[in-house]
Amino acid sequence: MARNLVRFDPFAELSALQKQLFSDDWLRSSRRSMPTTDIYTEDDSKLTVEAHLPGFSESDIDVDVDQGALVIQAERHEKEEDKGKKYVVRESSSSYYRRIALPEQADEEAVQAKFSGGVLRVTVPYKAVASPRKIEIATGDTSS
Repeated sequence: MARNLVRFDPFAELSALQKQLFSDDWLRSSRRSMPTTDIYTEDDSKLTVEAHLPGFSESDIDVDVDQGALVIQAERHEKEEDKGKKYVVRESSSSYYRRIALPEQADEEAVQAKFSGGVLRVTVPYKAVASPRKIEIATGDTSS
């Protein structure tokens, strides 16, 4: 049951930015930065994932639930042909992949996704979890 626990590292993004800044190709890598992904809970009733995917269209994106994890994939291919220049075909591609472990109380059948303005918003509602049952402690005298 503990397979869904993921260790949160609050300094992971800071470390990645530091590596990017001090690498030899920092000018080139700043042009192609990774899309931002926000993961948060609302009112302890659902998990929300927002993936900022500018330049992607709805048809480029796939959202799946696979073995207790939310999988978001996006891939875009561009192809340009220009006979007037020295190159015949100019191609580029962009891709995005994120696998997020879902908590045990996630209702995998009720996951919803919406794509608007370059932002994919996926909501995963939580199932109702039975509240703990209070056990009454009986007082008894064991000395008799």
